[in-house]
Amino acid sequence: MAEEYEEVLAKYIIEGENYVDVIVYVKPESNRTMLTVEGGELVFYTREPAEKGRANASLVHFLSRVLGLPISRIDIVHGVRDKVKRVRIYDVRLDQVLSKIAKAIASQE
Repeated sequence: MAEEYEEVLAKYIIEGENYVDVIVYVKPESNRTMLTVEGGELVFYTREPAEKGRANASLVHFLSRVLGLPISRIDIVHGVRDKVKRVRIYDVRLDQVLSKIAKAIASQE
């Protein structure tokens, strides 16, 4: 099941030199906190409101937990005040991020 998501996720996860960027649409004030593929997009639902960086912090903490990385290796590099974010994850490989995110999405269904 996770393999199906890897194909879709490949459009939203981009490898750079010593980092991987993840493009994700954030929906704050949701009923639960989860990452999913919806309408062909990577979407993060969070219970946190979009104020004082709470939804952004929720996204960073969620990715930290899913990827097994410290939050110090994850930054929002674009879209801090927008719903579409570019999250940069340092010192990882593309295949690691794709695999772990795909498994996290598959396990929530």
